[in-house]
Amino acid sequence: MARPTILQIRDIYYPFLAAFGVPANLMTMVILCRGNCGLSKCITVYMVAMATADLLVMLVNVIVYHIFTYYFSHSFLYYTPICKFVMYFQCITLYVSVWFTVSFTCDRFVAICCEKFKTKYCTVRTAAAVITTLSVLICLQSLPFWFAYESDRIIHNVPSGCRPKVKFFTSPAGAAYYWLESIFIAWLAFALILLFNCLTVRRILMASRARRGLRGHSSENQSDPEMENRRKSIILLFSVSGSFILLWLTSIVSFLSTQLTNTAHYRGDYTAPAYIATETGFMLMYLSSCTNTCIYAATQTKFREELKKVVKSPWTLILILVKK
Repeated sequence: MARPTILQIRDIYYPFLAAFGVPANLMTMVILCRGNCGLSKCITVYMVAMATADLLVMLVNVIVYHIFTYYFSHSFLYYTPICKFVMYFQCITLYVSVWFTVSFTCDRFVAICCEKFKTKYCTVRTAAAVITTLSVLICLQSLPFWFAYESDRIIHNVPSGCRPKVKFFTSPAGAAYYWLESIFIAWLAFALILLFNCLTVRRILMASRARRGLRGHSSENQSDPEMENRRKSIILLFSVSGSFILLWLTSIVSFLSTQLTNTAHYRGDYTAPAYIATETGFMLMYLSSCTNTCIYAATQTKFREELKKVVKSPWTLILILVKK
């Protein structure tokens, strides 16, 4: 019997995604930490945090869970404590990636729309405090997932595997937490990103009209550095938040539809539309952890120049060693 198409795609997709995502996020972190991209230190802190979160998603969710545990099901990762830790850490990495994107969007909103509050909020110290606080809160918020799984079987007195604990997910508290954690938090992040972006666009349009009026018609053909900086800022903001929303939307919609229509249990049918939609949503969701590098390279000239230097540096070193 032929292997289902969605599983064949999965077998190719996740290794390719990891092969691209890990070095891409590592290069992004290195380039941003060098501080030669013409970005403020505050923005750089948020962007480094986002790249770090995306790297963790690649390492934990893609490589460890979707590749290692899939192809090496009887390795040490199969032991229940390690399996539960992987499941727990999966939630942390995903939500850290989500909320770091929200914090970046909020910082850009404050920088553009709140002039009086900008000097106090848009600082390296505040950015570090926001990132640390979010990380701690997400770790605490995901703790119930540590108790939501139990061993699948006992092999030579060693608990192996992990499966959802029926008592947890059928209890009122467990069911409420699952829905709150899966839907409310994700949709809250979506709503905040959309809200901040709409308010930012409104502010920029109003400021642009006022600035054109002050400069007068005689200077319409002259370059305006302030307007150019705003244009670059809004392109970066919308590219990051827009790609995040589009790539996460399929996963959220498929989760809602399968839960509301009670089609979340596929019973091993890998050709079921609900299973295909869910897997497609996961693939697109993890792809969002690779897109920021491409966005930075496309929208930021100095980042693109630094990326070329980083890519060329190993070959330059090899040529120097060969010549010597």
